[in-house]
Amino acid sequence: MFRRKLSALDYHNPAGFNCRDETEFRNFIVWLEDQKIRHYKIEDRGNLRNIHNDDWPKSFEKYMKDVNCPFKMQERQETVDWLLGLAVRLEYGDNADKYKDSNPDGAKNADNTAKNAEPLINLDVNNPDFKAGVMALANLLQIQRHDDYLVMLKAIRILVQERLTQDAIARANQSKEGLPVALEKHILGFDTGDAVLNEAAQILRLLHIEELRELQTKINEAIVAVQAIIADPKTDHRLGKVGR
Repeated sequence: MFRRKLSALDYHNPAGFNCRDETEFRNFIVWLEDQKIRHYKIEDRGNLRNIHNDDWPKSFEKYMKDVNCPFKMQERQETVDWLLGLAVRLEYGDNADKYKDSNPDGAKNADNTAKNAEPLINLDVNNPDFKAGVMALANLLQIQRHDDYLVMLKAIRILVQERLTQDAIARANQSKEGLPVALEKHILGFDTGDAVLNEAAQILRLLHIEELRELQTKINEAIVAVQAIIADPKTDHRLGKVGR
C-alpha cells in the first residue's frame, strides 16, 4: 500500500517493504528522518538511530509528537502512510523548481489516450468553417439538419461507419436471392373474379410486407443511432461542449 510513495522517495525496496517487521520498520524510520524529513538536527537524532535500544519505542513516540503525527504508535500502517505523505510534501518543497514543470509519462499517455478515444474533443464547434463543412457533408449525405452541429457530425460519422466503409459497400452490392414462395399458402382476403389478378394481388401484398419489414429495420437503426448520441456521457448538447 506504500509502494507509490516509497518509489517517489527513491526508497531502495519499495515493493518489498514490510512495516510489520520490527527491524525493517526501525531502519525505515531512521532513513526517512535522515534523508527526507530532517525534523531533528543531526546531533539530536542519536536516540532514533539507536534501533537496538530497548527505549527506542519511547524515542519514536516522542518523534511522532514532535512532527505532529495524529496517530498512535500502535497504528503502524496509518503512521507510516502519514510520515510518507509528510516526506513527499517536504521533498516536493525542497525541489519545487525541479518538479513544477514535469509531466510524467503516464500523464502524457493518459492525455493521448483520451484524445484518441474522443477525436472531437478539440473541435471548435463555433468556428464558421466547421459549421460550413458539417452542413455541406449533411446535405451531401442527406442527413436531417440539427441545431447542434456536433450532433450532425456524430450522425455523419455513424452513417459513414455503417454505410460507406468498404465492408458495408461490399455487403450492399451482394445480390439478394429470394426464397421461393408458395402463393397458395397466402390468403388474399378478397376475390377479383380473375385467377391471374388474384395471383398478381398476392405478389403485390407480399412485396409490400417486405418493404414494411425493411422500413422497420431502418427505423430501428435510426433509434439505435440516436440513442448512441444521446447516451454519450461526454457530450453536453445544452452547452455545445464535448468532454467534462
